[in-house]
Amino acid sequence: MNPIDRQKQAAGAAAALEIRDGMTVGLGTGSTAAHFVAALALRAQAEGLDLRCVSTSKATAEQANGLGLTVVPLDDVEWIDITVDGADEIGPGLSLIKGGGAALLREKLVWESSRRCIVIADAAKVVATLGAFPLPVEVVAFGHTATARRIRDAALRLGLVMEPRLRMRDGFPVQTDSGQLIYDLACGALPDPSALAGALKSITGVIDHGLFLGLADEALVGGINGVARLAR
Repeated sequence: MNPIDRQKQAAGAAAALEIRDGMTVGLGTGSTAAHFVAALALRAQAEGLDLRCVSTSKATAEQANGLGLTVVPLDDVEWIDITVDGADEIGPGLSLIKGGGAALLREKLVWESSRRCIVIADAAKVVATLGAFPLPVEVVAFGHTATARRIRDAALRLGLVMEPRLRMRDGFPVQTDSGQLIYDLACGALPDPSALAGALKSITGVIDHGLFLGLADEALVGGINGVARLAR
């Protein structure tokens, strides 16, 4: 295992220790979240924890089910006690860019249904300013190129010059679990993430964006000297 994966694994294992018997747990999506799911399953089996889990993606649900965790639909729970998920960038005040795994809408729905949210990451994900990682935006497939033009124009009005790029894999557009598309915005530094978040949400055709602002309560960040806990 390379050093970055070891940091992710350490953060995931630390987050698994936050879980208590009887909790409803939100499971994130991506490589770091997968380490948490694996650590949680081991702990649940060893200690006989009675847990319900809500997954943010089909891939995570398959992993969790395969490891013996009970996964239920979001519609079947009144609230989620704690959600643990990764991030592509962690900025000041635990502002986040997420969505590299194309699950940003379901992730945000789970996060906003949670009493407590912990973001886990390797040390390289912590940045002084958001924006080096292209911002994912989920859009309705119908008329998506017209939506992309409106996204570009809205960003330009905020002084951000970029061309939205349709996410592709193996020559085909990437589809989310909901059957929609992802555009990635290589904006560079984002001096005002809140303004961009508001502008994007106002565009017809935009389902949601990967700016998670004011949602993370704390971060567990794996580094060369162990796991650091960051507060908002």
